[in-house]
Amino acid sequence: MAKSTTAAPRLDPVRLANLEHVDNADLLSGDHCEGRRYANVQLDGLDLTGITFLECELLSVALNGTQLRGARFTDCRFEELYAPVFSAARSSWRDVELTRTRLGSAEVFDSALQSVNFDGGKLGYVNLRSSKLTDVLISDCIIDELDLAGARGLRVALQNCRIGTLDVTDAVLKDFDLRSSEFSMIRGVGGLKGATVDDYQLNLLAPILAEQLGIRVEG
Repeated sequence: MAKSTTAAPRLDPVRLANLEHVDNADLLSGDHCEGRRYANVQLDGLDLTGITFLECELLSVALNGTQLRGARFTDCRFEELYAPVFSAARSSWRDVELTRTRLGSAEVFDSALQSVNFDGGKLGYVNLRSSKLTDVLISDCIIDELDLAGARGLRVALQNCRIGTLDVTDAVLKDFDLRSSEFSMIRGVGGLKGATVDDYQLNLLAPILAEQLGIRVEG
């Protein structure tokens, strides 16, 4: 087989050591949290606008309705994050791993994601409109709708994912790898310029592309 010319996301494992275990939810907006481990903590409904998590681990943490607008996550690990409503618009994610995530409606528009690894989980509506994604890997996830309208993506890969609707309207993509993932619908197919698909996906896209280009197909 020919070697792929699509650049893969550049990711390094997040390594955390000597973390302070925290078992309470005494957090406020604008706090700076560094070197901490939060396990089985309920943070539902808190206003954590502008909070910073640096070199932190969050295990089985509930963030339903928590306001995380403008939050910053750097060198962090999330495991079994749970939030039917996840509000993190204009947030920043750098060197972050998320494992077995369960989110309902995730508002993460106008955000910056760099070196982020989503591994497994169930996501409902994920709003990443106008966000910048660099070196992002999403693998083994079930996603009802992934909204990347107006987003910029560089070295992004969706591997073994099942996605209901993918919206790439006005997206700017480069080295955006969709191979091995399944989609029921794609909106804004013109935004797929710069993406890589496999032969099977191309066959599924053919009717959409023909309609967009005004091509009439007759047997």
